[in-house]
Amino acid sequence: MTESFETIRYTADVVAVTEDRRVLLIQRDWPPHEGAWALPGGHVDAGETSRAAASRELAEETGVWVHPAHLRQIGAFDRPDRDERGRYVTVAYLAHVFADTPLVAGDDARTARWWPLTALPDLAFDHADILTTAAHI
Repeated sequence: MTESFETIRYTADVVAVTEDRRVLLIQRDWPPHEGAWALPGGHVDAGETSRAAASRELAEETGVWVHPAHLRQIGAFDRPDRDERGRYVTVAYLAHVFADTPLVAGDDARTARWWPLTALPDLAFDHADILTTAAHI
């Protein structure tokens, strides 16, 4: 019997929402989905928890810092085809942020912007599914 192993990459994403029902999205600065809107997030570093990675990635990509303890886990998203680069498993977190929180795009984000939950652009990857799940929490 021949066994095959799949390389799996581990990521974390953040659904940051305000009390006036807006969500924080970044415009991706490179492929895949260059120019598309997505949730802030990225790879979990060696020795790091997904919760810590979510907090770090949120700060790096948007300038918004939320303490890891204030992130609420939404769930794990592991559909095999969720990323065309290969198998990516993400743990998504919910963060509540003040409506007047300033944004500073950085790292892989071309720009960062607050979007009304009722008027979202098309989203990269399966981020629309993550938002749908977050809405039911």
